[in-house]
Amino acid sequence: MTIETFNVEGAPPAVGPYSHAAVCTGTMMYLSGQVALRADGSFVEGDVQAQTRQVFENIRTVLAAKGATLQNVVKATVFLQSMTDFSSMNEVYAEAFGDHRPTRSAFEVARLPKDALVEIEVIACLG
Repeated sequence: MTIETFNVEGAPPAVGPYSHAAVCTGTMMYLSGQVALRADGSFVEGDVQAQTRQVFENIRTVLAAKGATLQNVVKATVFLQSMTDFSSMNEVYAEAFGDHRPTRSAFEVARLPKDALVEIEVIACLG
């Protein structure tokens, strides 16, 4: 078994000791949670929908580094600062995935990095 961790140019820089993603034996890709940071490290202010759109842009960028898209995602985990934002986040989430419906969990958490309103991590299947 091999595990390759990597960071992607064009994705926002890590704000801690973690990688953008990891690929296990070339078949599974585990992405670190993404918040609404732009590639230059600046944070997207605004409501949960604006932040969720940036989160998906970041996820697409990291997936593309290994030739994957959102259609390769098998599991998503959503962390929300407040579950009152669930419906608004869910609208953008549904737009991003289209007809693809990966498994998902969603949690309300006390606080997220950069005081983000939403963070999403995904697991994708490659090949």
